[in-house]
Amino acid sequence: MLRANEILRQLNRMTFSVLLVGYQHCGPDWHRKRKHRYHSLWLITKGAGEFTMNGNTYRAEPGKLFALSPGMDFEGRPLEGQTLEYYFVRFRYAIATDENDHWHFEQPSPSQFPLEGMVMLQNPPATINLCEQLHHLWQRRGQSVTMRRKILFQELLLTICQDLRAQEVAGNTTLAIERTIDYMVTHYKQRLTLDTLAHIAGLSSSHYSRLFKKYTGYSPIDYVTHLRMDRAKELLMLSDYKLRAVARSVGYQDEFYFSRIFKKVVGMSPSQFARKHNRPLEPES
Repeated sequence: MLRANEILRQLNRMTFSVLLVGYQHCGPDWHRKRKHRYHSLWLITKGAGEFTMNGNTYRAEPGKLFALSPGMDFEGRPLEGQTLEYYFVRFRYAIATDENDHWHFEQPSPSQFPLEGMVMLQNPPATINLCEQLHHLWQRRGQSVTMRRKILFQELLLTICQDLRAQEVAGNTTLAIERTIDYMVTHYKQRLTLDTLAHIAGLSSSHYSRLFKKYTGYSPIDYVTHLRMDRAKELLMLSDYKLRAVARSVGYQDEFYFSRIFKKVVGMSPSQFARKHNRPLEPES
């Protein structure tokens, strides 16, 4: 699948004609196997099924959009005992661009449309709403209705691309958060600030902090603290380190401050934790 910006770039070179809009109810015995003849978008709204497109098999279920093109080998059926419902929009297009004060026209090849195969939508209601409006307009006639259909169809394509772009941004953000978590795991002994972590993620401090908490359930600094306490618990259970050595091993120069943080996070003091795991903590000499 192309990236959203590239899909938009290619769509901006196209002019469209909507040929047919409908809503399909498929019973448990529905089965279709054929070479597809038109450019179509199918948006699954209810039920569950299985589509095979040019040898690739996908589960058809709500939240998924399928882009079919002329010449595509297609087979579809509901899952056993299930029904399937979907909106479909059939269309054709030509490429028309205005370059250097001259119009350029070309007939596209069947495989040239930038959307093909299965598209998982992050926000299906927005796309469903546009399909409902298109379906409603298909029952009506008139020049203004025809123009409105064209506008709605392009709005549908734009909404799909915006959904894909939002998924890309979310994916990039997830990678950025994961990158800072990896950094925390290997640098938890050092002094880590919110500004440092946000810089690594390539985000503002406030935006990074909000996203990190949404992703992990902790603020970035709380996450570092829990990493340190987890390592401290390992040392208390598996070593004979004194309190000061444990504290410094996890990034605290002051063992008394470390003890307060440990008790706040773990619910007991380091010495109580050590005794609980049969390793009495040696006092400082």
